[in-house]
Amino acid sequence: MFTTRPTLQGTFGMVSSTHWLASAAGMAVLEAGGNAFDAAVAAGFTLQVVEPHLNGPAGEVPIILAPVDGPVRVLCGQGPAPAGASVGHYRALGLSLVPGTGPLAAAVPGAFDAWLLLLRDHGTRSLAEVLRFAIGYAEYGHPAVGQVGSTVETVRELFEKEWTSSAELYLPGGRAPQPGALLTNPALAATWRRLLREAEAAGSGREAQIDAARRIWREGFIAEALAAFAARPAMDSSGERHAGTLTGDDLAGYSAHYEGPVTYSWNGWTVAKPGAWSQGPVFLQQLALLPEDLGSLDEAEYVHTLVEGTKLAMADREAWYGDAAEVPIGALLSPSYNDARRGLIGDQASYDLRPGSPEGREPRLAEYVLHGEDLADAPGAGEPTVGSDGATRGDTCHLDVVDRWGNLVSATPSGGWLQSNPVVPGLGFPLGTRLQMATLTPGLPSTLTPGRRPRTTLSPSLALRGDRPVLAFGTPGGDQQDQWSLHFFLAAALRPLVRGGLDLQGAIDAPNWHTEGFPSSFHPRRSRPGSLFVESRFDPGTVERLRRRGHQVTVGGPWSEGRLCAVARDPETGVLSAGANPRGMQGYAVGR
Repeated sequence: MFTTRPTLQGTFGMVSSTHWLASAAGMAVLEAGGNAFDAAVAAGFTLQVVEPHLNGPAGEVPIILAPVDGPVRVLCGQGPAPAGASVGHYRALGLSLVPGTGPLAAAVPGAFDAWLLLLRDHGTRSLAEVLRFAIGYAEYGHPAVGQVGSTVETVRELFEKEWTSSAELYLPGGRAPQPGALLTNPALAATWRRLLREAEAAGSGREAQIDAARRIWREGFIAEALAAFAARPAMDSSGERHAGTLTGDDLAGYSAHYEGPVTYSWNGWTVAKPGAWSQGPVFLQQLALLPEDLGSLDEAEYVHTLVEGTKLAMADREAWYGDAAEVPIGALLSPSYNDARRGLIGDQASYDLRPGSPEGREPRLAEYVLHGEDLADAPGAGEPTVGSDGATRGDTCHLDVVDRWGNLVSATPSGGWLQSNPVVPGLGFPLGTRLQMATLTPGLPSTLTPGRRPRTTLSPSLALRGDRPVLAFGTPGGDQQDQWSLHFFLAAALRPLVRGGLDLQGAIDAPNWHTEGFPSSFHPRRSRPGSLFVESRFDPGTVERLRRRGHQVTVGGPWSEGRLCAVARDPETGVLSAGANPRGMQGYAVGR
């Protein structure tokens, strides 16, 4: 089939990410002798500089990795709620939702420590070697993509009137970054240079220096600046100024950690995902709901079946996912449960939120689901994702790497974007807003709880054939991540092989879609029952048949759904492959 780009193939290494400069940085590390984990860290830090509207150092990142000499593991870089972030504290402030912006929405930052833990435990390069790309682009500049400036324009008034430290960086002279103009961040470059100096002075070995850098982030000059700034009241999406709950003790007590993945086997594949503190098991529930005759369905029936399965899985997410209680994953993925749930998929689109009762347990839902919230969107609030008009606005980042030894890694860095919080003076980056995903309804798995992770949408993926890792993939997109990723995976898994490998680019380029027929994970938590957003490349007859089934179809642009990346390795031949998304005009794969 015709594709926008070829599926890259080679034997040395492949990097795919949501920005070409990050992919190039990762490939440069591979060329210098580094492995996939070194390359991923270099690409990850580069993304913080070149996509500052999508992620930052004080954000979060789940990473799923398959070392050639070890089992598949999840590295959790999602920080928990600070010790002072209780439901009572937010209710006492008169809030019914955690704000979508500002210090009150900040969890303990997790991305920095996760990247460094990955480098220490699985990489081979020094911290200076992988940070040099991010430092160079921050100090000497990189050509700004158009979305940086357009994002800044959406929060111009907020920056100019309230978040003046952000205005100094992103509105110099009152002018937002122009497409292609060099954008610098001298404060961030200085932060990383000071970090390296202090870490190198603390020890001579690679691992000792990485651990020293982790301590500096938690307890040194970076921690001091973050905690001090979090304590200052700042305007947030509630329309009021609030101080945050993040303290130096919260920062000092945090460490990223490893855990086992949640897996599900389907049609000869085993897909590994992060646990139910993330959105990851939604992907697996959607797989479990697929009918045996999926391959025989026409296009309209196929889309309808997947959309209705998505609604059921997302309803379970609302009732059962989170870090504040035990999640019945085994029951949610069991054959008996999914056989019964599959029977709820009828010929017509459902407009109801229908969580199930695994193990006979009655589902409970948050107040914003039961009663709704009449809240207006605020500048910078939520996650900048695909809008109701189907236009891609972009959010979050993603990267995948495979090397010649067979190591695979998939990561979805996010949060700490420029519109989340004011830039911390002297550091060059803001805090994140991930606490907005926790509910203030007591007693739920997703209830805001000190020391517990807010439920996140971030969801990298890794797939195995038998017990051998083959495919790493993922996408930005908030609630859409495990929809777009599933559509990609099914397209790749069901298509004929191309040149002896998976047709990654063909699966990425295939027309995509999503539904918002469930509460958004982001402030102000709206739902659009019956909604279905499709690309205009769909056959008009398919669109009409979907409308006859009751779907409220919005036809977006031809390339408006998804920002997928993917890499693969054929375990029989060692041939590597990669593809990247043409949507958004900045994702690229490189390799040889």
